[in-house]
Amino acid sequence: MTHPHETVHVALGDRSYRIEIGHGVLANSGAWISPLLSRPRVAVVTDSTVGPLHLDSLRDGLAVEGIEMTHLTLPAGEATKCWRYLSETVEWLLEQKVERGDMVVAFGGGVIGDLVGFAAAILRRGVRFVQIPTSLLAQVDSSVGGKTAINSPHGKNLIGSFHQPSLVLADVAVLGTLTGRDFLAGYGEVVKYGLLGDASFFEWLEINAPTLAAGDVAKRIEAVRWSCQMKADIVARDETEQGDRALLNLGHTFGHALEAATGYSDRLLHGEGVAIGCALAFEVSSRLGLCSQEDPSRVRAHLKAMGMKTDLSDIEGDLPDADGLLALMGQDKKVTQGTLNYIMARGIGEAFVTSDVDTDTVRRVLHEALT
Repeated sequence: MTHPHETVHVALGDRSYRIEIGHGVLANSGAWISPLLSRPRVAVVTDSTVGPLHLDSLRDGLAVEGIEMTHLTLPAGEATKCWRYLSETVEWLLEQKVERGDMVVAFGGGVIGDLVGFAAAILRRGVRFVQIPTSLLAQVDSSVGGKTAINSPHGKNLIGSFHQPSLVLADVAVLGTLTGRDFLAGYGEVVKYGLLGDASFFEWLEINAPTLAAGDVAKRIEAVRWSCQMKADIVARDETEQGDRALLNLGHTFGHALEAATGYSDRLLHGEGVAIGCALAFEVSSRLGLCSQEDPSRVRAHLKAMGMKTDLSDIEGDLPDADGLLALMGQDKKVTQGTLNYIMARGIGEAFVTSDVDTDTVRRVLHEALT
């Protein structure tokens, strides 16, 4: 059966690019990438999970257009987003004699996309790269918008740069090899889009997300398209996060603190932290009288219906107390002049940025969530 193919444009002047979304995109990868190349070769960086599953499909898709491929395989997991593997990647790309006219391909989830994008940004002061995201989280979020980074012991993504890709290829066929947990973690970022800016998308998800999670290809393509379109529109307005782009951090201030508290380990995946963070953001918004009490209940009900982590009690093991979590939140990149910016909501689909949040209310919500 033929599935729909969707194209989303990211409008950034002479750095504009397309996101191609569909089923079987890898098989056509050569056709998408070939027009961008000055010579028929690419350097691909992947990880130890994605490589064995999908590297042959990518190689075949490129070969159709006579494109040669060399590849480097890094260890899978968040711990790879560090200086050691950034250095290894850059040195390997130099060994491959990658020039400014060449194309680097980031083939993996968010970790590979962030790390390889950053490597491309600093190699020869910037070489072009293609994002081929293989997780739901990367397809709807990290592959789009040009944020690249590695982590520091001080926190996530604190070392990085803005470096836009030349093309994003999102093949929903590869989502079939994700574990259920990884798929739902990515879904945390999907639901975030509805919560931050489009109540009709959230309503669509309330109806369609169960069949989407069960494998409905057309609905997966539609969810990825809708998410990418929302992100593309926001990035086009505010590429370097001076204003509106911060809305994409809904749930992230809480989520990043929880990730730090769990040591960036498998105890809590990024998308799970975001989902719990969204629930907390709506709870705080409700306590501050910004939105109705029904809104946080509706958010949590949907996450629960999807079988997702929704509460701090869903995280295994010990967590810091409320003050400890607040201290971790203060380490966030979104701190300006020592003031923490929160993404709060006036309702579902109506998020906004504010620093005017009563810390005692946040502490109380965290304390209650921990007990």
